[in-house]
Amino acid sequence: MTATQQAGPRPGADAVRDWRTVGAATGPADRARAERAVLAAYRAAGVVEEPAVLWFDSPLQAAAAALHLTGRADKLRGCPGWDQVARLPELPEAGRSVREQVRTAPWERARRRAHQRLGPLGWSALWSVTGGELWPTGQALADRIRAGVAERLHGDRQSAVGPVRQVLLDAVLGQHDAAWLAAFDAAGEVDAGLAPLAELSRSAGWWWPYERLVLLCERPTELHRDEAGRLDRPDGPALAYPDGFALHAWHGMPVPADFLANLGDLTPARIREEENAELRRVMLEHYGYDRYLADSAAEPLHRDETGVLWRIQLDDDEPVVMVEVVNSTAEPDGSFRTYWLRVPPTTGTAREGVAWTFGLTADQYRPQRET
Repeated sequence: MTATQQAGPRPGADAVRDWRTVGAATGPADRARAERAVLAAYRAAGVVEEPAVLWFDSPLQAAAAALHLTGRADKLRGCPGWDQVARLPELPEAGRSVREQVRTAPWERARRRAHQRLGPLGWSALWSVTGGELWPTGQALADRIRAGVAERLHGDRQSAVGPVRQVLLDAVLGQHDAAWLAAFDAAGEVDAGLAPLAELSRSAGWWWPYERLVLLCERPTELHRDEAGRLDRPDGPALAYPDGFALHAWHGMPVPADFLANLGDLTPARIREEENAELRRVMLEHYGYDRYLADSAAEPLHRDETGVLWRIQLDDDEPVVMVEVVNSTAEPDGSFRTYWLRVPPTTGTAREGVAWTFGLTADQYRPQRET
């Protein structure tokens, strides 16, 4: 589909599959395609001025440029992100932001048409099987990028928080707008005003529209997620851009880069010494609860025919309570596999813990045959 063609309705599953791929795309942007889409978007919005286009290697670089263009860059003096501004080339006059005309207005028209044609219940049903499928992971990723850019730009400098937040809210998310575009695509509402925006999302990352200048971003070079769609990588950046801007995460939780590099050298003492409760949980997960219990010479709290209840007491955090159970079905080699079940910290007996994993009370848990 070109930037001026209107698509008819598509099956929701096809739209979701297509836009899921767009939202997770990595590698170099299709710059020529993106720049054609920019011009088409400006024409469709009635913005007469044909903008110049500047490319940046990440939202971090582009956000620094946007702060400079809007006269807010001085707020970064003394902040970690000041070097991003200092390295910028001389920028042309940009004029005011035209995000409202170029992105928000066609977006609202498409949503209004779909809502009027399908009715509230029909639109809700369509959203649930299209945008609703993509929104949780897509929005979480966009929020993490915003947070990562903000942290790199203003650090702890409170006077810079507002300007940085405003510039990030001015961004159009490109490929990370996939949830809304999937819904509009399935509804057949990708008209001449919205088609260029869809084309941009397929060919580039985030972008900032001004009267005479557009800031366009490359897509990530790397994206790693777990089965739940959360950023996750134990041995490097979970998300990385060409300029080195990167986010590190463990099952969705932000972690420092050097934290992951040192996971291979963990000891029970080092885990106990960690003051950050969330990082300590990551350490325990990586080290292995069973290994930690063995290496810490922990004592069981309770033992019965269902298994053994263990507790790991942690400073400034709720204890980790687990039930050790043995599979009653032998492995091919004749051995019996041991499993560790995390249970609520208030669990008092092994039976209560095992029952909880089935949604039962200890009195209700009476298996006729264990497997």
